[in-house]
Amino acid sequence: MDRRLCRVHWCGVMEGDCLSCMKYLMFIFNFFIFLGGCFLLTVGVWVLLDPMGFGEIVAANPLLFTGVYVVVALGSLLFLLGFLGCCGAIRENKCLLLLFFMLILFIFLSELAAAILAFLFREHLTRDYFSRELKRRYLGHNSTEVFSSTWNAIMSTFDCCGVSGPKDFEESFFRLRNHNKLVPEACCQRNLGDAGVEQCVSSSVAFTHNKGCYSAVVDYFETYIFTAGALAIVVLTIELFAMVFAMCLFRGIQ
Repeated sequence: MDRRLCRVHWCGVMEGDCLSCMKYLMFIFNFFIFLGGCFLLTVGVWVLLDPMGFGEIVAANPLLFTGVYVVVALGSLLFLLGFLGCCGAIRENKCLLLLFFMLILFIFLSELAAAILAFLFREHLTRDYFSRELKRRYLGHNSTEVFSSTWNAIMSTFDCCGVSGPKDFEESFFRLRNHNKLVPEACCQRNLGDAGVEQCVSSSVAFTHNKGCYSAVVDYFETYIFTAGALAIVVLTIELFAMVFAMCLFRGIQ
């Protein structure tokens, strides 16, 4: 009888220790989810606040425009869910844990769906796609139309010209509208003066930025793109573990 009581007591102690360990692991994972949500929310808001003219870049492409708002929405949900999961773990509240599990599962599946859609529509972000759109829709340096003003902001910010280079404006709608101009003023180097700009747009390649904007933007954001991709994988892994710990803790709470 004493042995049986000791065994029951020992099992109870072990179960309590496992539950306590699970609770704090759950808290840790949710804290990282909270931080991931803060990061995504910060990036999305940063782009929308337009610190370097990126708001116009986003607005010109419906896919990017939608993507930024998806990032903001997911960041907000992860922010709230991290907080919810931490509270549910510390307070050992089964209702909060179940709600957390259902919501984090929904977000997990949504992120996987977004990744699949991004892979399927990746051709919309290629060099050829942007070249076609530039030739077809760009109007000029002084245009207030969103697409044209976006490209003007890109070329001025990154000191570049066209998608692959100044030759992108050959046989373009811009050339049809401006027969005396080879490139728009946004392709010219800074501080040239009126005479220099006139030479730049009409004949001289010496005053023109020869680097394409596609390479310039990709080079600028390359580190951030890989960092964001690695962080996304980490966030998905953390979410998966958080769901497992949430269910284990839910089942362990009496």
